[in-house]
Amino acid sequence: MPDIFSCRWRRRLRFLLWSSSLLILSPGASARFETEGYELVYTAPVETQLQAGDLRRSDDVWRDMFASAQRQIDIAQFYVANQPGSKLDEVLHTLRAAGERGVKIRFLMEEKGLRNSTPETLEQLKSIPNLELRLMPFGKLSGGIIHAKYFVIDDRQAFVGSQNFDWRALEHIQETGLRISDAPVVAQIAAIFNQDWQAQALLAADQPVPPVASQETRTELRSGNYLVASPHSWNPPGVIDSQAALPQLLASATRSVRVQVMDYAPLSYGSQHSRPFYPVIDNALRSAAARGVHIELMVADWNTDRPDIDWLKSLALVPNVEIKVVTIPPASSGFIPYARVIHSKIMILDDRLAWIGTSNWRGGYLDNSRNLELVLNNENMAQRLNQLYQQLWHSPYAAALRIDYDYPPPQPGGEKKAP
Repeated sequence: MPDIFSCRWRRRLRFLLWSSSLLILSPGASARFETEGYELVYTAPVETQLQAGDLRRSDDVWRDMFASAQRQIDIAQFYVANQPGSKLDEVLHTLRAAGERGVKIRFLMEEKGLRNSTPETLEQLKSIPNLELRLMPFGKLSGGIIHAKYFVIDDRQAFVGSQNFDWRALEHIQETGLRISDAPVVAQIAAIFNQDWQAQALLAADQPVPPVASQETRTELRSGNYLVASPHSWNPPGVIDSQAALPQLLASATRSVRVQVMDYAPLSYGSQHSRPFYPVIDNALRSAAARGVHIELMVADWNTDRPDIDWLKSLALVPNVEIKVVTIPPASSGFIPYARVIHSKIMILDDRLAWIGTSNWRGGYLDNSRNLELVLNNENMAQRLNQLYQQLWHSPYAAALRIDYDYPPPQPGGEKKAP
């Protein structure tokens, strides 16, 4: 039997060697990590040790993509919140420039996201030439929300990630996403947007939305890179159901599963007193651990309210499971509500497969809300994502979950209001 402690030290040594290599990047080097069709995009909270010198920042990628648009930009978001002088403000200036040069912009936002949005930002969007803003009551279709954060440029490239259209997501929240040029996947993302855009128009006219003609029902594991999405009943033909894909991928793990999400529990989001049991993901993780797969899970300190923390403690008691809670310290400028948190939604499976998406791992995301995830069977991407994971896992911000500790509730403005 291998010495588990020596294995951990070897992983730690590899991480330290990789971290040191970032320090010798030449000042003029292009900061970019790509595999064929995919670029890993990252935001580290300012004033933290979580920077990644070889990854482009989200705001840089967004501006480049908007600036490259020639014909059309399609954007879907949960909510919008800007602050003058922020990095999102610069992104909005680039979006305005695209509209002014004649690019058609369609912006689809979840209607329930109005409560998280700032009125000034909504007006800023509405004032952009050639931009049409629509509010989508996705709950009328499935009972959930548009929680996906993505956009498509000229039907030739797309972006999918954890980043909300929020100035804090570009400066004060840890986020991960992908710029995508893989043509079949971009076409599927565009199909999802077009379907939801048309559904919104029918709902606005108080007309019935016809059911999707057919959904992807195949459940076998796939090779290569592909898109999965939710909810299953509103996926365009050919798009795989993420709620079915995730447990199946977890069942294929043989050595290790590393997961980072803001929010994890075998419950559905909503009222603390009425959270339906949602065991789909929890059962899959426990089953993997039971057959000897080593499970590592990182969650945000926002995830320590009850009853969530009790479920996390229960999972942490399972052999082969390690859980850490991540706390990002306040900015030197003072408390910022709904910020200073980890928000990435990623998984690395057996150091060979990467999962990067928009869903938290609890009920209400993969079952009835619009979310997108990318499954990348690419060792280079999986290993780079794992290095990003290890950077946080070994950072001073991540602490092992304490079974005997009574965690205080999240501070005001730190509860799950900006998923």
